[in-house]
Order: sequence, then structure tokens, then C-alpha cells
Amino acid sequence: MRLPVPEERVPAGELRRVHLIGLGGAGLSGIARLMLARGVEVSGSDGVDSPTLAALRALGATAHHGHDARHLDHLRDGDVVVVSTAVHEDNPEYREAVRRGLRIWPRSTALVSVMLGRTVVAVAGTHGKTTTTSLLTVALQEAGADPAYAIGGDLAATGVNAADGSGPLFVAEADESDGAFLHYRPHAAIVTNVDADHLDTWGTPEAYAAAFDDFVATLDPDGFLVVVADDPGAAALGTRHEAAGGRVLRVSARSDDGVDLGPAALDGVRLWSPGEHYRADALAALATGLELGHDRDALRRGLAAYTGTKRRMERKGEAAGVRVYDSYAHHPTEIVGDLEAARAIAGEGRVLVAFQPHLVSRTRIFAGEMGAALGAADEVVVLDVYLAREPADPAVTGALVADAVPLPDDRVVFEADRDRVVATLVERARPGDLVLTLGAGDVTALGPQVLARLGADA
Repeated sequence: MRLPVPEERVPAGELRRVHLIGLGGAGLSGIARLMLARGVEVSGSDGVDSPTLAALRALGATAHHGHDARHLDHLRDGDVVVVSTAVHEDNPEYREAVRRGLRIWPRSTALVSVMLGRTVVAVAGTHGKTTTTSLLTVALQEAGADPAYAIGGDLAATGVNAADGSGPLFVAEADESDGAFLHYRPHAAIVTNVDADHLDTWGTPEAYAAAFDDFVATLDPDGFLVVVADDPGAAALGTRHEAAGGRVLRVSARSDDGVDLGPAALDGVRLWSPGEHYRADALAALATGLELGHDRDALRRGLAAYTGTKRRMERKGEAAGVRVYDSYAHHPTEIVGDLEAARAIAGEGRVLVAFQPHLVSRTRIFAGEMGAALGAADEVVVLDVYLAREPADPAVTGALVADAVPLPDDRVVFEADRDRVVATLVERARPGDLVLTLGAGDVTALGPQVLARLGADA
């Protein structure tokens, strides 16, 4: 559900109570952490109990498993209800908030609330937002900046997706999927790439690209934009922003020519994962840190110290000689990048992928490109579409993706029965192989099951 964005911009410190519907999600759970750190009384609910809810309870939040109108009984006039985009209009807590006339905010307004009073650096782009935000956060920490941050995944080093640092900076992952990034008014921004996605929101690739122009138009006049020049969409955005009078820094993982930072800037820095797009993310973080006035050597140490983010080429373990990784990739370009990294990690071993398409609309539009990208693996198991925010469509299934994978039929499987996927992977894997679970849905739960089954069979 998309909510209108109110004109009010209220600092978190002025709020008394906030209730978050969809508390366990990556976006709202981070906001809840920051609200708690600012002394706000936080409650919320989620349809699934999880370690995230348990962690928030330990910090003092009242975190409910399940949705019930009575969860709002403690709220009073002036208190705020924050609603995730994954919540539907028939949610009993949302309906109760409307009935009572409580202030109802979308995620973007709540994030603005915890940003106010800090110098905001927003990290946007179709792909690589979480990794780049994480890299910049860790680099700035090493440089002594101690920024506040809100990331769409848990930092491996800290185990959390948000923290209220003591410094003046706020580093935020800026999500374009629902237009949230148009409301942050940052001092500086990174755009990693512009590659059509979320057309259920934006309608056309042209409208999607135009949203990034609107985003950079919200930058402080004395701020700056960092773009990855290797990406045509980001490069064109930088050119347009510069023509409009904005300050633009360009980075490239391919060449040192014609950019502010090229590959040479990372000489001697060993990054946590191979792949050109990870180098580009690190360069964007380095350029931003330098422009903010921080020491180059310290920033480079931070980039080298970065140990990953949950669900971004995350190593889950090894059993019976088979390594298992998990990643959030759900767009064709992201699949290409992660398979490039997986191939480098696998070495002489094969790469086996379990891919779960995410969203009916995305699968309808990109099934062919998803399948083509998966052709870089040695064997592929495609699950059915993970339903989020949209109803099922019997004409749009994982079979559309599987049929487009350019591998022999005996190396591609469409497995509509999710419970069979683990057995299929275990049957096909052999010592030296790398198994990669890919997708933004619940495919992430399969990696530990694969490891357990491999260990039991060893």
C-alpha cells in the first residue's frame, strides 16, 4: 500500500509514541532502532515472528507477532502509526488508525524524522544500494566519523541494519521502489546505476529514469552527486545534473581516464567479494568519503575491513565439500553480477543456482532476461514466483524464467514444489561446487537446509 506523504517533517525527538505496522521488515526495523535510540516509545507488529522482533524487544520495543486493532490501544492523539508498503488496506491496525484519526506516515516520512538535524548522504540506484551504503558506513567509521546509518540489510560486522552514531552524518539507503527517495533532501548522493525496474510503480523505463532526475534535484545546492560512469544510465544522469548546475563526481571500475576515481584508487585494497560491480561500489564510497573531507588511507582501510552484508553474497557455510552462499539478487543485472562473483569464488567448482523470481509484475516483464542471466551458472533450479504486494497470475510462473535459461534441459529444472528444491540441489551438488540461493523472497531459508542435508548425508 502506498500512502500520501504528509508535508510535516517532525524530528524523532519530538515524538512520544510510534507504532510500526510491518515492524520486522528491513526498512521499518531499522527506523525502529533509531527511534528507540532517540528515546521514542516504540511498538509494532509483523505477520511473522523473527529474530528481528526479538532483538527489538530486547531494546525496549513492544513487538507483536500478528496484527490486531487492540495493539493501538496505548496510542493517543498526536502519536504516529508508520505503515510498510507491504501492508494491505484491510490490515486491522491500519483500519483502526484511520478510524481513530491518528497520524499515519509512510516509511519515507519516518526515515526523514530520524534524519532531521544530520547531514544526509543518500545512496540510490537500481542495484548495489545496500552494498554501497554498507561500504560507505564502514569506511566512515574507520575514518572516525561515527555516522548514523540505515541500511536495507544487516552489516556482518555489527549484526544490525541501523544505528544512531554520534557524528553529524547520516548515511541512508534511498529506495526508489515506491518513490521514497524523493523526500529525503540529502546533502550528497550516490547513484550506482539506473536500470529499469519497479515498473509496477513507475510504468515505463523513461518514467523510472526521470524519477532519478527528480531525486538528484532534491540535493542541497552546495552538495554533490557521485555516479558510476560505467553505467550508461548513471552516467547520463550525471551529465544532466551537471548541466543543471550540480556538482558531479564520477568513478569507474574499468578505467582511470576521464573520471575522478578509477581502478588505481583501490590498488592494494582487497575487497570482501570479487566482481566489477563491487569495485564500483567501493569506489563510489571512497569518492564520497573523500569529498566529505575524510582521510584517504583511513577510508581505504575501512573498505578493506568490510565483511559483507546479510543476503548480499553471504556465505552460509560448507558441508560435504559444497559451499553455500545466499544473495538478494532479483533483477537480471543483479543476477549477472552475483554469478560473476560466484564463478570467481567457485574456482574449479561448478555453480548451482536456486533462483526465486520476485513479484508477478517483475517476472512478467523480465522473465526472458532473468533466464538469460542464469545461463552463466552450470545448473539452475527455478522456484515459483514469490508473491509480494500483488495477487498471483496463473500465466506468470517460474516456468517462464526456466524456459529462457540457455542451458541443456537436463541442467535446468522448474520446481513448483518449494519443498523439493533442497532435495534437488543436494542430489546435483558434488564436492567443490558452490550452491547459490538467489532472490528477494524466502529462498534465503533454503541454504541452511541444504547444508544440514549435505552434512547428514556425508
